[in-house]
Amino acid sequence: MALSRTREFAADEGAAKLTGNPQGLAKALSRLENQHGHLSMEEMPAFSALLIINPLSSNFVNNLFSTHPPTQSRIENLQQTNINQNNSPIMKARKNDQKKNTVISVFLIALALGLTYAPLPGVTKTITIVSGSELKEPLKTIETKFEETYPDINLELKIQGSQDIVNNIIDKKNDFTPTLLIPANGKLIKELDNRLKAQGETEPFYNNPQPIAKTILVGIAWPQRGNILFPQNKFDWSRLENAMKKRNWQDIGGKAEWGSFDFVTTDPTRSNSGQLTLSLWAKNKLNTNNITTNNLNNSEVEKLFQLIKNSVYQPPRSTDILLQEFIARGPNDADVAIVYESIAVYRWSQANTTQGKTYQIYYPNPTIETFPTAVIPKQNVSKGDAKTAQKFIDYLLENEQQIIFAQYGFRPVTNNLDLQTIPNSPWSKNIPGVEINRNIPTTPSPQPEIINEIQKLWIRAN
Repeated sequence: MALSRTREFAADEGAAKLTGNPQGLAKALSRLENQHGHLSMEEMPAFSALLIINPLSSNFVNNLFSTHPPTQSRIENLQQTNINQNNSPIMKARKNDQKKNTVISVFLIALALGLTYAPLPGVTKTITIVSGSELKEPLKTIETKFEETYPDINLELKIQGSQDIVNNIIDKKNDFTPTLLIPANGKLIKELDNRLKAQGETEPFYNNPQPIAKTILVGIAWPQRGNILFPQNKFDWSRLENAMKKRNWQDIGGKAEWGSFDFVTTDPTRSNSGQLTLSLWAKNKLNTNNITTNNLNNSEVEKLFQLIKNSVYQPPRSTDILLQEFIARGPNDADVAIVYESIAVYRWSQANTTQGKTYQIYYPNPTIETFPTAVIPKQNVSKGDAKTAQKFIDYLLENEQQIIFAQYGFRPVTNNLDLQTIPNSPWSKNIPGVEINRNIPTTPSPQPEIINEIQKLWIRAN
């Protein structure tokens, strides 16, 4: 029996070393001692050897023949045991497990980030780009190059009027999810930002709006008609307004066989060039460089908008459609139009092919410089797709792509390119009226609230 009791002390010491917590074992023994009930020796003397503590009564005889040492002695022995908890096998194993778990967790996080942002081999990521019509041709060329450079990225190009881009996002009319928006004017992105925030979106875009090219607003006319309307090649809003009032070329110094005077502009409720046209025209009418929502609501401006609306039959929804119709219809059906310089110089040769003659370009003074601007919406666009869209934006700003924009009539946003030295570019074709190094002053694009007021006035005009 004494040997058994000695082994019991050794077992306690071994447990203390294994767990590294002798004080905890002592507390556990104390709790068991306080909770057990006392049994008589006669009831089950052999059973006591199977228990952690001796449940039998603690008289002399019981102590003499007990298989366990007194519990209090075991508690005192454990309390005097000095064990370094950090060196116990259990604690060492626990630390090793913690290290392994940390390594595994870091690996899983890295793997998840990789799956989120890095394209998997053989998996193609699709980016949907919604652009104004003025960028259709250059973006198609750049799209092919980009997909050759990044075969794991597929670009889908959607063309809409620049104002339609904004309206379709707000009204949720698209049957696809736009990943990248490129309207003709950065002010339209500001308008979209304001309207999305009014709907509860705190940060509608992933990136700051990025201009990718630039162009300006110009007038175009068939040469004979331009000579009558704009003597000395000087664009004049008042002469244009007077021609619309007279309605016939014969009444403004032209030939009778030229028939009616036909002016063309885009629908300002759908296209940015129509909005800019009305903005410049209203400034000229009011003889001011600063129009506000208050001075726009002027009887003279309202009459002007009524005149323009009644003179333009079914205004096209985009600038590129307008110019292609202008070229196809030719003189007598389309005499004068307001378009972007980029499209005017790019499609100039097409006019000669279609009509056997070319148009001339005229610069309003002042005119408006506008920047097609790229932005990545957050609405239903993942961070991984946003990162891919940003890669395409960065690609557009590289010199090779800026040269492509110039070949389609745009002016680069970088300052290290000379338009006259760019090969296969309309800038080297000596287009009548074109000013490569223009001295015409420019005015900023109107703010969103002005554009909004212009649209209201147009809708109300009869």
